[in-house]
Amino acid sequence: MLKRTFNNYRDSFSGLSKEVWWLALITFINRAGTMVIPFLSLYLTEEMHLNLSHVGWIMTCFGLGSLLGSWMGGKLSDKIGFYKVMVSSLFVTGISFIALQFVHTFLGFAISIFITMAFADAFRPAMFVSLKAYSKPQNQTRSLTLIRLAINLGFSFGPFFGGLIIAAISYSGLFWVDGITCIAAIVVMRIVLKEKKIRADNLKVIVEKENKTTSVYKDKPYWLFLIIIFLMGFIFLQLFTTMPLFYKEVHGMSEVHIGLIMSMNGFLIFLLEMPLIHYIEKKLLDRMKIITWSLALLAMSYVILNTTSWSGILIVGMLLITLGEMMAFPFTNNFALNRAPLGNEGRYLALYSMAFSCAHIFSAKTGMEVIDKFGFMTNWFLMGGLGLLAVVLMIWLRKILDSEREITMSN
Repeated sequence: MLKRTFNNYRDSFSGLSKEVWWLALITFINRAGTMVIPFLSLYLTEEMHLNLSHVGWIMTCFGLGSLLGSWMGGKLSDKIGFYKVMVSSLFVTGISFIALQFVHTFLGFAISIFITMAFADAFRPAMFVSLKAYSKPQNQTRSLTLIRLAINLGFSFGPFFGGLIIAAISYSGLFWVDGITCIAAIVVMRIVLKEKKIRADNLKVIVEKENKTTSVYKDKPYWLFLIIIFLMGFIFLQLFTTMPLFYKEVHGMSEVHIGLIMSMNGFLIFLLEMPLIHYIEKKLLDRMKIITWSLALLAMSYVILNTTSWSGILIVGMLLITLGEMMAFPFTNNFALNRAPLGNEGRYLALYSMAFSCAHIFSAKTGMEVIDKFGFMTNWFLMGGLGLLAVVLMIWLRKILDSEREITMSN
C-alpha cells in the first residue's frame, strides 16, 4: 500500500520538462523569501501604528499596483517576450522590497507599495506564458500545478521563518530577505534557464485565421469567468489580510504561531496537490465541476469560523480553504491558458492576473472596514455569501460552455 502510494506520487511528477523544473526552483526561491506579505497588516498596525482604515487603503494601493503590474506583464510578454519581463520584474522588486523598510509615513508607504507591486506582479503573467514555451501541451496543467507546488512550498517556509525573524530580529529583517531572494532568483534563472520562443501550432494558426472574433474583449464567457475569479480572489485574499488580525486579536496568537498555522496551507499543498491533480486528470473528471465545488469549500471555510470560539476551528477552516485552493487554482489557470488563441496568451493571462489584482484592491479595504464597523463575524458571513454567488455564476458558465461545445460539434 505504502509502495503504491509512493509510486503514484512519483508518477504524478513524471514527463515534465527540465525547464519546468528549473522554473519551479526559481519560483520557490522567490516565494520562500516573500515573508512580508502574510505579516503586512500586522506590521502596519503594530510597527507603524496605523488604524484599520489606513491599513485598508494601503492594501488597496497594493491591489492597484498589482493590477497595473499584471496588465504590464501580459502586454510586455506579448511584445518583448516573457523572459525579459521575468528578469526585470525580479530585479526591480528586490530593490523595492529592501527600500520599503525605510518608509515610515502612511502616504509614503501607500505610494511605495503601489510601485513595488506594479513591478512584482508583472512576473505572474510572464511566468504563466513561459509554460507554453517550456511545457508540452498535454502536461500544462501538471506544469502549472508544479509551479503552484513551488509557490506553496515556498509559502510554507516563508511565514514560519518570517515569524522567527520577527521574534529574533525585527520586521526589517523580512524586507531584507524579500529583496535578497528576488535578486538570488535572477542569478539562478540566468544560469539554468535559457530564453525560449513559443512555437506556433500551424493547425491552430489556420483555425484562428478563419475566426475573426478571437479578441479577448469579445470573449463573453471568459469575462464571466473573470468575474468568478474576482470573487474567488476576493474571499481567498482575506487569508493574508484580515485573517492574521483575527488570529491575533480574537484568538491571541503570537507571530510565530500565526506563521505556523499559515505555513500549514503551503505544506499541505506541497504534499497533496500534485497527486490530487494527477488523479483528477487520470479519471477525466469534469474540471469545471471541480472548480464549482472548490468555490463552495472556500465559502464554507469562512462561515465555520462563526460557529464556535474554540481555537481548533482555525485548523478546520485552514484545511477547507486549502482543499478549495488545491482544486480551484490549477484548473482556473489552465482554463485561462487554453482559452487563449495563439499570440494572445499574454493578454488572456494578464486579465486573469488582473482579476486577482482587482480583488486585492477591494478585498482588504472592504474586510477592514466591515471588521472595524461590524466585527469579524459579519465579515466571515459576507465572504461566505460571496463564495456562494461565485458558485451560482460558475454553474451558469458551465451551461454556456456546454452550449458552445454543442454549436462547435454541430458545425
